[in-house]
Amino acid sequence: MASDKPTRRRTYSEALKVQVLAECAAPGTSVAKVALGHGINANVVHRWRQLAREGKPSVPTISSGFVPVSLASTPAPDPVSSAAIQVDLRRGAIAMTINWPTSAAAEFAAWTRELLR
Repeated sequence: MASDKPTRRRTYSEALKVQVLAECAAPGTSVAKVALGHGINANVVHRWRQLAREGKPSVPTISSGFVPVSLASTPAPDPVSSAAIQVDLRRGAIAMTINWPTSAAAEFAAWTRELLR
């Protein structure tokens, strides 16, 4: 019996594979639980682990060390210009300007989410 539907395989990014393999490497971790948490079939994760043990190039190696990163220094923001979040809202003939302190940015985000519902 042939099916007319094309079969597609799911593909996973190398970064996700590394993350899943690292989580599975932790002592006492269930591979099935890690796979389920990422929405991946456990058999796929077991295969990734097998390929990693065999040293196959299709699965990236897990690095247990830290990689040093140098960050460029950024100039401190001008306190006068970043003192408030300013938003201009217009609806028809009505226009309003909202000024919100940056120290309460999380509250502004919550307010905005409720406004846009």
